[in-house]
Amino acid sequence: MSQVAEASTPAAGDGTTYDGLRLRGVTKSFGAFTAVRDLDLDIPRGSFFALLGPSGCGKTTTLRMVAGLEAPTSGTITLAGQDITYAKPYRRPVNTVFQNYALFPHLDIHENVAFGLKRRKVSGVDEKVREMLALVELESQARKRPMQLSGGQQQRVALARALINEPEVLLLDEPLGALDLKLRRGMQIELKRIQTEVGLTFVHVTHDQEEAMTMADTVAVMNAGVIEQMGAPEELYENPHTTFVANFLGQSNLIEGVVKSRSGDVVTVDMHGIDVSIPAARTHADGDKGWIGIRPEKVLIGDPGEELDAPGNSIPGGVVSDVSFVGVSTQYLVRMPWGQELQVFQQNTGHRRLYRTGEPVELSWRPEYAFLLDFSQDASAGAEQGDD
Repeated sequence: MSQVAEASTPAAGDGTTYDGLRLRGVTKSFGAFTAVRDLDLDIPRGSFFALLGPSGCGKTTTLRMVAGLEAPTSGTITLAGQDITYAKPYRRPVNTVFQNYALFPHLDIHENVAFGLKRRKVSGVDEKVREMLALVELESQARKRPMQLSGGQQQRVALARALINEPEVLLLDEPLGALDLKLRRGMQIELKRIQTEVGLTFVHVTHDQEEAMTMADTVAVMNAGVIEQMGAPEELYENPHTTFVANFLGQSNLIEGVVKSRSGDVVTVDMHGIDVSIPAARTHADGDKGWIGIRPEKVLIGDPGEELDAPGNSIPGGVVSDVSFVGVSTQYLVRMPWGQELQVFQQNTGHRRLYRTGEPVELSWRPEYAFLLDFSQDASAGAEQGDD
């Protein structure tokens, strides 16, 4: 299965003229195991691109092939029109920022950032270092050693050291994985700001869905060596094409249904005796059966018979089976008449009452929020994917 970023980028010419990063038919095998399978990918110059997926999906192997740390078993990699498939890492206009920073502990911050330029005997090093430290907001830390800085500051030093070499592409390999949650969220904003200011191509590898969706212009969701779906973050979240994407990006209720009719822009599906409508543009199932998908936060919960503000799909007969108060929202599990428990996330705005376990309820959602996926796919795919 091969994917090209045609949905989010203009069609490009052949590999000798495309000015971005291009992979064609790239496969990487380790003995009998194929980590990356026949991958086609176009990453436009100047974009922030994220490869997102669980451990073992092939995202890090893909990044290592671009960096020159692994050689493809087959296929080609071109950058700015130049074939770099088998070029040595130091011959590529590429720099990598790793999770462990890899700073020189015996050098101060200024010297760490200057290291690459001094090795190449570039002129005006001090001024370039000052500009780069200003970009990452560390001018006042120039003469400190790495161990005197916080994790977030060390990550910015690693970024400055890579950016000062003016690479065509900056590769980020789980760069925020070692930071705590608060620092990680702050660095997400910083990374996006820096990428926008310098205008370089960033290729970010991560298992963290929030990280990818916060920063990237385009996200490619990888699974088992192939790209399942690629596009803008909101497109992937709101209109997933596979059960893996629906479950891996956030949470989804997937309910078995039988297609009754396809008429113009609407598909009508029998959901355990209840007719629900789904937009044709959000229907990704060709057969007679499918998985009706709805995000928990798109589901409204109310008293039996209550008129909810979500005309079109109303599902009676629910009973609250679990309640979890998590501050900004209350998360419910509601057991439906056919035995399945559906997730409902209700914002704690104060406008709706809280329900207790055992109370009868009715659910509703607007048809335009639902999607339909192929029934041949595993409804649990991507739901329980762990970290490396």
